[in-house]
Amino acid sequence: MKFRTLGRHTREGSKSVWRNGWMTVSAIGAVTTTLLLVGVFLALMLNLNEIASNVEEDVEVKVLLDLTASEEQIDNLREEIEGISEVGSITFSSKEEELNQLIDSLGDKGQAFELFKQSNPLNDAFIIKPKDPIDTVDIAEKIEKMDYVYQVDYGEEVVQQIFQFNKYARTIGLALIIGLVFTAIFLISNTIKITIIARRKEIGIMKLVGATNGFIRWPFFIEGLLLGVLGSIIPIAAVVTGYYYLYYNLRDNIKFEFIELLPFYPFALQLSGIILAIGAFIGVWGSVMSVRKFLKV
Repeated sequence: MKFRTLGRHTREGSKSVWRNGWMTVSAIGAVTTTLLLVGVFLALMLNLNEIASNVEEDVEVKVLLDLTASEEQIDNLREEIEGISEVGSITFSSKEEELNQLIDSLGDKGQAFELFKQSNPLNDAFIIKPKDPIDTVDIAEKIEKMDYVYQVDYGEEVVQQIFQFNKYARTIGLALIIGLVFTAIFLISNTIKITIIARRKEIGIMKLVGATNGFIRWPFFIEGLLLGVLGSIIPIAAVVTGYYYLYYNLRDNIKFEFIELLPFYPFALQLSGIILAIGAFIGVWGSVMSVRKFLKV
């Protein structure tokens, strides 16, 4: 396409946005409202996903070893566990280290367990990190069947609940975003359709003098793109500003280590790009739908 032709299409698309008056305002308002909701859901969903990933990364399998197992038998068990393809890493924790961790975790109350250092009743243990947290249960079930394993602990109920929550949160969030996007596409499609109906006679004349379908369609694509981009400006400003205040007011007040918000930069830039891209997609796709359905050329 020649630069002069593209300029003509851009001018026509821009004029159409201006000519439609309140319909343009209505379409931009619909896109703005939709993208504002999409932006909020995106920020929430991406941060929930980050928190969920942090929780999943902390999931581990703790294998308590039989008290009667010799060093050679422990080494053989380690090799057997390392042979499980889903295992990412394995760390040995002696019963002395286990007791020290217990004492440290109890604070002042842990001093009472200092007496057990002379006769430690705890087990040696292997701490296992899976390559993919979703494989935690499978790894635990395989290890439970091995010799010289006293007990396998991975917080079964908590782990299952975490995975279920993450699955449903991601699915529901994605479904809501898709639903909002299609609502905006429908509204822009109707705006473009009214433009096409109003210019039907002009389009017919253009066809008679030899204008191609592509030549006629391009201004409508430009119009849809402009509606989508203009509708994304306010949502980007609102979501980025809101996230800025939320991030800098909450990050130092969160007491749980696994709850960590995505850093303002580059997240704000990435989120702005996503909202702008969704706005442009909504506008162009709404235009495509209208042209295909209602432009009789």
